[in-house]
Amino acid sequence: MGLREKNAELKKQVRELTEKLRLAEQGEEHAQKQVMVLGKQHKAGPFGTVKGLKTNPTVIPDESVNPRLAKILEEVAVRRELIVALANSNVQAMLEVWFTSIKKAGISNYLVVALDDGIFDLCKSNNVPVYKRDPDQGIDKVGKEGGNHAVSGLKFRILREFLQLGYSVLLSDVDIVYLQNPFDHLYRDSDVESMTDGHNNMTAYGYNDVFDEPTMGWARYAHTMRIWVYNSGFFYIRPTIPSIELLDRVADRLSHPPYPWDQAVFNEELYFPSHPGYVGLHASKRTMDFYLFMNSKVLFKTVRKDAKLKKLKPVVIHLNYHPDKLHRMRAVVEFYLNGKQGALEPFPDGSEW
Repeated sequence: MGLREKNAELKKQVRELTEKLRLAEQGEEHAQKQVMVLGKQHKAGPFGTVKGLKTNPTVIPDESVNPRLAKILEEVAVRRELIVALANSNVQAMLEVWFTSIKKAGISNYLVVALDDGIFDLCKSNNVPVYKRDPDQGIDKVGKEGGNHAVSGLKFRILREFLQLGYSVLLSDVDIVYLQNPFDHLYRDSDVESMTDGHNNMTAYGYNDVFDEPTMGWARYAHTMRIWVYNSGFFYIRPTIPSIELLDRVADRLSHPPYPWDQAVFNEELYFPSHPGYVGLHASKRTMDFYLFMNSKVLFKTVRKDAKLKKLKPVVIHLNYHPDKLHRMRAVVEFYLNGKQGALEPFPDGSEW
């Protein structure tokens, strides 16, 4: 390791320690404010009028975390919000479809985090807002060589600085086609607002699933609650203490073997309640409308076969359910943007192994 790399690594360690201290102080201050607000007792109002707090306050922006990134975000973000995607040269073709659709939808507040020089140069040559992080040996190796899932796991570490700087982020994988501006369709009332892997009202928004165990006799039916997972490749996250804690929890679990799937960990941390030996995360969450923020199972199994649903214009379409992502992305562009009615027909509902 050269002197320059050693110096960069030492700076990184100092920055990380400073961040931990700052977050601890910020968390203590936030807790004190909560006691001041919530500690005051109130009488409950009439039936049906009592509402709990749902929207957590945002953190105080701290530009000292990353002054260079802060300057970029000041130029790119609109109302302190922006779309962020991570990309290396393995996904270059999909990235080109991604940012072309964003431009066509009239979206200006987006940023590509380039994980290698090839993507940085590509974005510069196409007038795409781009940011390349300072050298980091651990992140750089995965960023340059990693496949789709490996790169996906990096986002939980990289997004932290965006939130500390006080920006809300719409995290986006690159296998997504944009048809409308997503910021016109967000609620912004929760820490995390996420696309679902569900494909109908039950799977997307939750349902009562009855487990049958005949040997229990009278008590054979046990009621359980089920919901299909949030997609960790498309979610809006506000700069709050619970949001940053979520990123830290997920990043920490992804850094230890056996290395789990980032989407599974993302959902476990959001949903698992406190229980003996575990303290759950107190983050608020909202499920996006699955017809507006559409996954590719909904598109290919349901929407393309229904004359009425085909007339709807989604906000985004995420090709998350299919491995032939690039071909299907191009077909989505042909159907929704270029008016080619038969563009979606050649594809099977699922994948062909």
